[in-house]
Amino acid sequence: MTEKMAKISSSLEDQVINSLEEVIDPELGVDIVNLGLIYHVSVVDQKCTLSMTLTTMGCPVGNLLADSIRQAVIAVEGITACDIKLVWEPAWDIGRMSRYAKVALGLHE
Repeated sequence: MTEKMAKISSSLEDQVINSLEEVIDPELGVDIVNLGLIYHVSVVDQKCTLSMTLTTMGCPVGNLLADSIRQAVIAVEGITACDIKLVWEPAWDIGRMSRYAKVALGLHE
């Protein structure tokens, strides 16, 4: 990959992450990026692949989140497809949350 292509990919990945900050977990009321649910974002040939987890394995809003995530990703100019890989390792815990999310949820460090 050329340096210019790497910069474009990085820029698209940053744009995807920014767009994902608009996806709010309906149970917690905080976006999925600040909750630490997004583990990896990669964009290759206009296709975004992202690895993410849920706060719990039986999370009842998983399908709703997946639909919202796909919409947010496809809204980024230059992205035409989104593949979501749901992973459970490493397990999510509150340590993955940003300071913003912790404050929003009333948790103190």
